[in-house]
Amino acid sequence: MPAPRKYPDELRERAVREVRSTGRPIAHVARDLGIHKEALRGWVRQAEADAGERDDRLTTAERDELKELRKENAELRRANEILKAASVFFAQEIDRPRTRPSR
Repeated sequence: MPAPRKYPDELRERAVREVRSTGRPIAHVARDLGIHKEALRGWVRQAEADAGERDDRLTTAERDELKELRKENAELRRANEILKAASVFFAQEIDRPRTRPSR
């Protein structure tokens, strides 16, 4: 479970909107809203990436997709390991000589 967010989503959106619409420096907006300036800087960069204005960051959708693909990849690796162990077990069973019970 991810850690709880320090700032509410509404505050994030408002801060980013203010920086982008007014052109005021990030540090000034952050100080006015009581937000750490580097947090606001990251939000603005992410908003720019989501809007297609930046190529140096993944968009939120791409980041979510990457997270899901990594999760799926880990699940498939675990399943593959289980199948490998099962195939080794059954191969040993096949190779074992069978003896008939004595009467």
